[in-house]
Amino acid sequence: MQPVRPLVTIYWTRLVLAIVAATISTVVALALGERGLNTFLNGLTIALLVYLITYYLLFKPMFGSKVPKEKQGKLMTQGIGIYFLAWLVSWIVIYSIALGPIV
Repeated sequence: MQPVRPLVTIYWTRLVLAIVAATISTVVALALGERGLNTFLNGLTIALLVYLITYYLLFKPMFGSKVPKEKQGKLMTQGIGIYFLAWLVSWIVIYSIALGPIV
């Protein structure tokens, strides 16, 4: 069995973190009680914060020495597409379920 490469680990961890960020975004949106563009911007800000905080506090210290110098930029960009796509889809689903039917 091959050892798991750091960039693969980062990719799949970002997918899970996107779902966590979507849940946090939903909780904050419901707590503020707003709807509209501000709700989306608040959620996007939370998603960006989770992404940046986990990069600087989790991935860079944990995998910085395990990734070759020529691929150091990949630590930041690995999984960025799946992160924001998964965040958006998860947030829409979780937020819609939390709001319930609109009568």
